[in-house]
Amino acid sequence: MSNALVVGRCSTMPNDLRPSRTSTAIQRFAVPTRVRWATDDLEMPQIGARMKRGWSMFLGEVVGTAVLILLGDGVVAGVLLNRSKAQNAGWVVITFAWAMGVLMGVLTSLAVVDGVAHLNPAVTVGLAAIGNVEWSDVPQLIAGQFLGAFIGALLVYLAYLPHWAETEDQGLKLAVFCTAPAIRNMAANTVTEIIGTAMLVFGVLAIGTNGAAVSPPAGLFVALLVLGIGMSLGGPTGYAINPARDLGPRIMHFILPIPGKGGSDWEYSWIPVVGPIIGGVIGAFAAQAAFGL
Repeated sequence: MSNALVVGRCSTMPNDLRPSRTSTAIQRFAVPTRVRWATDDLEMPQIGARMKRGWSMFLGEVVGTAVLILLGDGVVAGVLLNRSKAQNAGWVVITFAWAMGVLMGVLTSLAVVDGVAHLNPAVTVGLAAIGNVEWSDVPQLIAGQFLGAFIGALLVYLAYLPHWAETEDQGLKLAVFCTAPAIRNMAANTVTEIIGTAMLVFGVLAIGTNGAAVSPPAGLFVALLVLGIGMSLGGPTGYAINPARDLGPRIMHFILPIPGKGGSDWEYSWIPVVGPIIGGVIGAFAAQAAFGL
């Protein structure tokens, strides 16, 4: 598989030799080299093509991130809330279900035409920092990620509607939506999030390099990567490694009429945002240096 990212209609390849949408989906996710949008040979005006592509990328992030949060926060709700059949299932169940949430988030995002399946502002910013994503695309991608996170959190709230009143512990209710450290040490917690997110972005770029994502699909590799991060590095902070994953549902916790809820822990809320952004940039530059991207 070529290291070049292929999206939309390619101006350098005959129609009969262009890869199918299924085969290019992995290439679109892996983003090992600079994104190149070939719009000069499109029949529609260039500005119209860019607007259509921008909407599709936004929609892909909304869909994929909503699925990610629905399955990820959903398993936390199942494990923590009272009278759930999954109550007390434990950390291993949570990490496996989050990995499956990543897999389905990636696949559903890529199923949207021009979807790129970042699902994470730290990934988007990290890739933009090394030139793999146009900075002009960053705002709409992040907006889609946060909107998807809002939708996913709302669906989790509705899915477990009778269980909120049955759960007295305010901390458990908050933990369904966002992360909190096992030991509250702001500096150490930030370092943990930086390391975990750097590993995420470094691994994502490794998956898309030199044909590594051909088989099995890249999404499965990324899911396994997130599973490993959760089991190995998730203990100290709950491995947010994604500003949208943490801040989006935290905002929904603040807004939603959850019976007996407490505060949304805004004092800690900046760490799962700043730490992952720093880590994403570090991981991207490390991958660029190591893999020659």
